[in-house]
Amino acid sequence: MIELEVGNVANGGWCVARHEGRVVFVRHALPGERVRARITEETARFLRADAVEVLRPSPDRVTPPCPYAGPGRCGGCDWQHATLEAQRALKARVVAEQLERLAGIRRQVTVEEVPGAPGGLGWRTRVRFAVRRDGVVGLRRHRSHEIEPVDACLIAHPEVEKIGVEARNWRGAAAVEAVASGAGDRAVVVAFPPGRRGRGRGRADEAIEVPDIDASVAVVAEEDGHARAVRGRAEVRERAGGRTFQVAANGFWQIHPGAAQTLLDAVLRFADPRPGEWALDLYCGAGLFTAALAEAVGEEGAVLGVEVDRDAVRNARRNLRDLPQARVERGRIEPALDAAGVERADIVVVDPPRTGLGRGVVDRIAALEAGRIVYVSCDPATMARDIGWLGGHGYRLAALRAFDAFPMTAHVECVALLEPEARPARR
Repeated sequence: MIELEVGNVANGGWCVARHEGRVVFVRHALPGERVRARITEETARFLRADAVEVLRPSPDRVTPPCPYAGPGRCGGCDWQHATLEAQRALKARVVAEQLERLAGIRRQVTVEEVPGAPGGLGWRTRVRFAVRRDGVVGLRRHRSHEIEPVDACLIAHPEVEKIGVEARNWRGAAAVEAVASGAGDRAVVVAFPPGRRGRGRGRADEAIEVPDIDASVAVVAEEDGHARAVRGRAEVRERAGGRTFQVAANGFWQIHPGAAQTLLDAVLRFADPRPGEWALDLYCGAGLFTAALAEAVGEEGAVLGVEVDRDAVRNARRNLRDLPQARVERGRIEPALDAAGVERADIVVVDPPRTGLGRGVVDRIAALEAGRIVYVSCDPATMARDIGWLGGHGYRLAALRAFDAFPMTAHVECVALLEPEARPARR
């Protein structure tokens, strides 16, 4: 056990301290605290530790509302021991630090509240539970394959909790995801262990015991990442921008009930699409931004969405069928743009996974000479890296907004606007 003076926040839910000249990344602590910590990992360059006793608390410290939060317990939440205001301030510091460190940009950042999460709880509309061999469900402990059994999750949406996944035994499953969509659909997605495949349409693997749940809840099998209906439909409906979207039950959609609309509004404000323009929506998912862009550019304009996931592409094409100016191609970004013969664009919207764009995609996007690039990111480090690379192509960060779409966790959602150097900055 070691005593530490806790310094500034770091990306990923850690704070930074030093012990005998070595950097220590500490969880369950806050800047300015003195804590007694247990070392959980040691590398050649740094230590990781959990604060197990607070000797001098921060004024921002509160008692975690969830009994499963704390050292060695559930790893789903990072900041339950801080007030919501402090959580947002910590996230803002992380975004600002990553921009300065990786892109050389100094910027004041404010993390905005997203409507729909009173007290920072009850917002997660999709929760994926791990399953022990005895069928008991729980959530992974931090940086571990060990499972913390839970009988309720406080950040889960009330409609997710009504499904009652935690109260049932799921022997034979690898994971179970509970889904409550914004349009009122509910589903349970049962993931098959490797090598155990469904035996036919509409039938679950006989090794999977699916307990009785409410008949209004769809049961979906997940095989090799793809959704297959066992009871009901393999898709749920989501709503945003005045439209209804069909999304695979195990597919991607913003999990905070207010996030899809909030991010859509921010993207449209930054992209400023105009009739007749040519726009790209890269990593388009089920077509949320594609649809809004298509409505704005009109039939005299055009929008191309690119997405690699098979189920998402199928659903996006269905969701956009009333918009002839929009089309979706399946594939990785660079070959898909090459195959479509795309050489320029007025607007490029990107919403990549946590790994970000990467150098090759940045170079390909920059070559399009778009007047506006709108970058939606769930990872400030990879976003800052990519913004730095775009800066090397003559693009500058013209505006940035950050949103607390994942209260109680270290995650933050950002929307950035990049414009060619000659353009005036926007607010």
